[in-house]
Parts: sequence; structure tokens; C-alpha cells
Amino acid sequence: MIVDQISVFIENKLGTLAEVTEVIGAAGIDLRALSLADTAEFGVLRLIVSDPDSANRLLREAGFAVAVTKTLAVSIPDVPGGLAKVLRILTENQVTVEYAYASITRNENNAYVILRVDDNEQAQKLLAENGVNMTADKNLFSN
Repeated sequence: MIVDQISVFIENKLGTLAEVTEVIGAAGIDLRALSLADTAEFGVLRLIVSDPDSANRLLREAGFAVAVTKTLAVSIPDVPGGLAKVLRILTENQVTVEYAYASITRNENNAYVILRVDDNEQAQKLLAENGVNMTADKNLFSN
């Protein structure tokens, strides 16, 4: 399933990560996945949240630079080699994975991975043809 990812460009200083999470938490927006990559002065915080439109608006209102990116939420069996199978399918079909990170999950049998690829539609088609499931919102945001 294609999901909207919120990317927040943040200054690498004490309390900034807490501030971002407080903004979305105070609005009742559920955080399901995150990735933080930093340099000496700035970082890119990538978030999968239950309400990306509201998170985008609220973070902008709080003064953060925000971008929305389409990513894939993939459900893979939580077994050794599960992710490798997905990545091999994409690699053999010339789909580039730009980055990946795990999602918090409440399912004991599957792991959820967020993938940023160069062609979401092609990746979805290839994975479906090879028996790999996309996850649904209900799986990412269930209690």
C-alpha cells in the first residue's frame, strides 16, 4: 500500500525531536514508524502517522520545514530472510530502493517495512505478483 510519509527537516539540537513528537502527539496523531538521519547541524526525520495531512499542517504551523513523500508499506513474514526476499524481487526488476525503515507492529507474524523506491507502482505490481503483501492502514494503526 502506498502511504504518505512526513519528512521534517530539523535542527540538530537538544529538544527538537521531542518538540516534533509533542506537536503530533498533542493532536492525537498516532506515530507508527520513524527514521532519523542527521548531519552535524541538521537532520531529516521521516514519519508514518495516522493523519499525515494534519501532521503536515500542524508541523508547518509550528515552524518546521515539512515535505510529504509517497512510500510503500510492505508486510513481510517475520522470519529470517523475509526482507531479503522482498529486496531481491525489487533488485532483479531494476527497482531502486532509496531507503527503508521498520514500522512499529502489533502483529506477531509479520514485520512492516516502509520502503522509498524509485517507482512505487512498479514495485507494488512486482511484489504482488511474487506473493508479497502490502499492508493496510488497519494493520499499521490497529490497537
